[in-house]
Amino acid sequence: MKLNILTELKSEPWGGGNQFLKALRDESKRSNTYSENIENAQIILFNSHHNPNRVLELRKKFKKHIFVHRVDGPMSYRGRSGVKLDRKIFYLNSLVADGTVFQSDWSRNQTINENLNFSSNNAVIHNAPDPRIFHKKKEKLNQPENRKIKLISSSWSNNPQKGFNFYHYLDKHLDFDKYSMSFAGNADKSFNRIRMLGKLDSTELAEQLREHDIFIFASEREACSNSLLEALHCGLPVVCRDSSSNPEVVKKGGIFFDDKHEMLRKIDILAKDNLKFKENIRVKGISEVLEDYTKFFSTLKVDNNKRKLTFNNKIRYRLGLV
Repeated sequence: MKLNILTELKSEPWGGGNQFLKALRDESKRSNTYSENIENAQIILFNSHHNPNRVLELRKKFKKHIFVHRVDGPMSYRGRSGVKLDRKIFYLNSLVADGTVFQSDWSRNQTINENLNFSSNNAVIHNAPDPRIFHKKKEKLNQPENRKIKLISSSWSNNPQKGFNFYHYLDKHLDFDKYSMSFAGNADKSFNRIRMLGKLDSTELAEQLREHDIFIFASEREACSNSLLEALHCGLPVVCRDSSSNPEVVKKGGIFFDDKHEMLRKIDILAKDNLKFKENIRVKGISEVLEDYTKFFSTLKVDNNKRKLTFNNKIRYRLGLV
């Protein structure tokens, strides 16, 4: 059973979905289950609301292919534009999808709570990063006892929902005699004491993660954060905001906070027992994630009720009349 991922994947860092799907594609190629030629694939995996016109065209053309929709969100936190985007995503799902993949239980449950309809054939499968890049390093022996504990955060997006108010609070209130802190990616504004690493490619980011001790993650709403998974795969325990899918991803590999004062206290707690949390990190590798996708694909069949794609519903989608 050959897979084709129907998304334009960028070689440079470009958000969590792009990074994960690149890793999934490369793992599928390594296992000889990927086809660059759509005609020779049996499974077409399409992502969220990307390339919808192409998805609609190919669904009409390839009536025997199985179409699987990897969804994101829900996006309702963005306000009216997010609600509209959710409607488009799940209208596309109703027209095309033989199966639906959610990135977390939280994402699926939130979708149900918001009364968004999706394919009855669905599964929850977490993401994973490229293991050739994001992996643990060998522990250094005889670390200086008086060295500062190194904290790091990262975000590709500078959206306020990513928790920048927490990072700016740390910039003012973290004990910089005991800790140092770095930030990789795009911030909403500059920091005074937190070291800004700027935009890094995946290899550079992974190297920086392995040089730090603790990952700080304050994002409010995540379907399944790649930044969080990249840190965990590099062996960093996490001080993490207790929201959305974050606890589901971190499990016992970190400690959680609700507010800024609690965040400071939890950093101290994890710093004292870093090794315990590090040993409790449990995350699936990309080969296991591909296996989960493959198992789900094997349960699916073409939904013939969706093979009559009319001009009217295509126009409704393209004009946003959903």
